[in-house]
Amino acid sequence: MDGVTTNPTHIAETGRKFIDVAEEIVSLVKGPVSLEVISTDWKGMVKEAKELAKLGENVVIKIPLIKEGIRAIKELSEIGIKTNATLNFSLPQALLAAKAGATYVSPFVGRIDDIGGDGMALVRDIKTMLDNYGFPTQIIVSAVRHPRHVVQAALIGAHVTTMRFEIMKKLFFHPLTQIGLERFLKDWEKVPK
Repeated sequence: MDGVTTNPTHIAETGRKFIDVAEEIVSLVKGPVSLEVISTDWKGMVKEAKELAKLGENVVIKIPLIKEGIRAIKELSEIGIKTNATLNFSLPQALLAAKAGATYVSPFVGRIDDIGGDGMALVRDIKTMLDNYGFPTQIIVSAVRHPRHVVQAALIGAHVTTMRFEIMKKLFFHPLTQIGLERFLKDWEKVPK
């Protein structure tokens, strides 16, 4: 695990105060920790971001990809606060985020798939666009639903994939590995001691 992303839904599931959960995660994780603002106006987003950034050098501020969010990303990037442009569902949104200076852009591939779209096609398009223009913005593939999303993200060259622990555990499993292990252990019993 290289970092952690949070959102209001995940924090609510803990049943704890946001600041308590955020401080705990930031203290435990060495890599980037994305913490989301809840304001929807740029001034409120910037104010919240400045406070959250004080929690640690590894804090990245999640900003929704709305008009006011692009304005906040621009201002925050100019003062050196890292941002994660979240709720990305289109290439134009990703382009605006990159041009505004977002550190990361987070396409929600599973949610796009859920409505019959192709989330990984968006990731491919974003990767092409970032490469075409040399933007330093990195891709965080989000709302991952299964290990295949993880594999596809890696093949496309996305920089980060964020997933729930249940998905991460599935990355270890392959039925042939289990069959092979059982066979080897069974054969080991036949080896003279």
